Amino acid sequence: MAVVTISLIVVNSLVFFYQLTLDPREMNAFVDQWGIVPDQFRLVSLFTSMFLHGGWLHLGGNMLFLWVFGRNLEDLIGGVRFLVFYIVCGLIAGVVQVIASSYSQVPVIGASGAIAGVMGAYLIKFPRARIVTLIFFLFIITVEIPAPFILLYWFATQFISGLESIGERDYTGGGVAVFAHIGGFIAGMLLIRLFQPQQRRFRNWYDEDQYRQ
Repeated sequence: MAVVTISLIVVNSLVFFYQLTLDPREMNAFVDQWGIVPDQFRLVSLFTSMFLHGGWLHLGGNMLFLWVFGRNLEDLIGGVRFLVFYIVCGLIAGVVQVIASSYSQVPVIGASGAIAGVMGAYLIKFPRARIVTLIFFLFIITVEIPAPFILLYWFATQFISGLESIGERDYTGGGVAVFAHIGGFIAGMLLIRLFQPQQRRFRNWYDEDQYRQ
């Protein structure tokens, strides 16, 4: 059972529900205090910003990606090491975003940098996995799509967005921290090599021809 993955989803959700209790003025102050504001950078915000979200879609999208990719990675390397890996990727993602937009006064919030690290690690550890995906075309159907295709397509969109922003002196990313996504994804690909798989009791991921998500 993916205890850490579920716990992260619960904690993120609880923090968001707390945010919903704040009025607009209190919300702005809360996000300014605990989100990453590159122009007024505070070290603690690298951690706290990972648990804040800007809306239902922001939270829902992040938690869906965390559930899809996180629980298998946690199962592979173990809960404690997965938590360490997740946080480190999130911290690195935040640093990359601060460096890329050091003059921005727009708060950066969300778990997407850490989750991007999980996605990068998934690409390395489960290159033959397939993701069952809903397709809307006249009616709803499910299609198994290779995980590397989904992950690399997602990374490519972030990378292109980042390239387009280079040279824009006052770049804020339009509210999307694309450099955090890029930094987290690359960090995940590199750092996962330091986290060896735990001993398996029931199955060995590497002995399977493919793993269906």
